Amino acid sequence: MNAMNIGTVRPYGDTENDGKIQLSFTLPVPAGARAQEAARRLVLKMGFEEAAVAHMREMGKGFTFFVVYGRCLHSVNYDEIEAAEVQVAAMSHKEIEQFIEEKIGRPIVVVAACTGTDAHTVGIDAIINVKGYNGEKGLESYNWFKTYNMGSQVPNEALIAKAVEVGADAILVSQVVTQKNVHITNLTRLADLLEAEGLREKIITIVGGPRVSHEFALELGFDAGFGPGTIPTHVGSYLAQELERRQAK
Repeated sequence: MNAMNIGTVRPYGDTENDGKIQLSFTLPVPAGARAQEAARRLVLKMGFEEAAVAHMREMGKGFTFFVVYGRCLHSVNYDEIEAAEVQVAAMSHKEIEQFIEEKIGRPIVVVAACTGTDAHTVGIDAIINVKGYNGEKGLESYNWFKTYNMGSQVPNEALIAKAVEVGADAILVSQVVTQKNVHITNLTRLADLLEAEGLREKIITIVGGPRVSHEFALELGFDAGFGPGTIPTHVGSYLAQELERRQAK
């Protein structure tokens, strides 16, 4: 449970609990006054009050994008909420290196990829490559990680084969493309293949992406999920501590 007692909360706009919220969406209609009114009425039907279209832009013939403001009437009791999250002690780059050297004694081998039809490598590159993300260098820059970034559109079978070839301790999968829930199908297939190969308990499996949560990853059979805002030390801290925990069994 949360240590803080926050109580009932609603969206915050200009003042606390005023319920003000911003929505954005596209409708398959041409831009114009009727389209604007359609967007406003749709938001009212969603249960919001005081709906107002703040922005309207044609996205192509017969499609219009909207930004609409409204007032949410609903609230949630924050103190009653429990949510799965990765349990790990945060460490700095230097602390991770020292931890692996002292507790594991060899580099952690990591194979990473965007699998299936996903061609978006920004997320996986942010965690793996030297350039890193938000001023933090990726795992490739660590002395105690040995990384293999396979890039984009990697078949699940090829990812597993590479992991076996290099004796990977961990597999990192980035899934950005989520239309029609293709990421769920692809990740389920990967989990099934790992299970069939007898690798599920031998390799740490991590999923990352804009629609990924730790709970989502656990439901699909993976060990951890990291969503938006994840930086290299988050993943590095988890990998180091999880591998040490497994080796101590």
